Amino acid sequence: MTEPTPAQVTTELPPLAASARTKAPATYDCILLAGFGGPEGQDDVIPYLRNVTAGRGVPDERLEEVSHHYRHFGGVSPINQQNRDLKAALEAEIASRGLGLPVYWGNRFWAPYFDDALRELHADGHRRVLVLVTTAFSSYSGCRAYREDLAAALERTGLDGEIVLDKVRQYFDHPGFVEPNVNAVLEGLRQLVADGNGESPHVMFATHSIPSAAADVSGPREARPDGTPVPTGGGEAWYAGGGWYAEQQRAVSALVMDRVAGEFPDVPWTLVYQSRSGDPSVPWLEPDINLAIEALDESVTGLVISPIGFVSDHMEVAWDLDNEALETCEERGLPMVRVPTVGIDPAFVSGLIDLVEERHVGAADDAPRPREALTDLGPWQDVCPADCCLGRAAKPTVASAG
Repeated sequence: MTEPTPAQVTTELPPLAASARTKAPATYDCILLAGFGGPEGQDDVIPYLRNVTAGRGVPDERLEEVSHHYRHFGGVSPINQQNRDLKAALEAEIASRGLGLPVYWGNRFWAPYFDDALRELHADGHRRVLVLVTTAFSSYSGCRAYREDLAAALERTGLDGEIVLDKVRQYFDHPGFVEPNVNAVLEGLRQLVADGNGESPHVMFATHSIPSAAADVSGPREARPDGTPVPTGGGEAWYAGGGWYAEQQRAVSALVMDRVAGEFPDVPWTLVYQSRSGDPSVPWLEPDINLAIEALDESVTGLVISPIGFVSDHMEVAWDLDNEALETCEERGLPMVRVPTVGIDPAFVSGLIDLVEERHVGAADDAPRPREALTDLGPWQDVCPADCCLGRAAKPTVASAG
């Protein structure tokens, strides 16, 4: 299967309301790096999974059944250390630019929690905070859930009204995210050639699957991703193709392949999904990566897998790609190269601070940095409308977000 060309994905779209939904630059006191969190030992695994599944009635017996990914790695998810490394890299980049913004770090589901980070930065005298979330694409779990949990943390800590939290926009098509992914895919294809497996390569861009119903309402809803108007009555579904979550990832994947075409022209590629969970009768985004690997034509001589939907090599990457997808490739004798996520690539770190400088002005005569985007979908919005990325029930959120 070959996905659409960049032109088919992006250039026929009308101007989006999202690109006009900007927030005036302001002077911020600090940055909050917002992460998901993960266990850091065997004793943490079940309490962590309880946090993630809170309110869903999942018994510990079931959690123990799904804990084997973490048990395999000694109960330690790599995500917390990766965020420590990212925090340090951000601090170094901020220092090099003379911005003078301290960086705090908080997680949704494990220590340091949002509550801890908010109490700490408030005690240090900070009142206006710019939030960097470690997800690039629009979805409930990748954007709105963070904003809801931050609003709840403000309420729990009694700091609602004391602190202003503004979140930078989704950065799926920012050069700082795109360019490291381009370079990674190039290196992956070059490795296949060096190993003698580059005659007929295929590239798969892997991202986290989400329920189709959640994907359909991802992003703003003024128009479908194909540009046609939203139905106004009759109970019609908003969009059957994965909403803006899938469209953003298709657009960026197509852009990456367009960039590598100078050296590797006409390489077929596929957007695939991984890490689905829950009731198997509930539709989730497809195709599953392992089924997609099994369906590849026998003429394919090597596979490059790019975890485009992730910003670091955390558990879903380490288990679902480096174990399960690799095993599927080995079963059919297909050479595979899994390329890295953006992690703390200097271009990615620099790009995150570019996003900060779009919003932060340190002095009255400072000009904000121009907003950059490499697809026609962006630059994405600073402020989400009320019906953007709706979850199970609408909850209060922090004031602005991408």
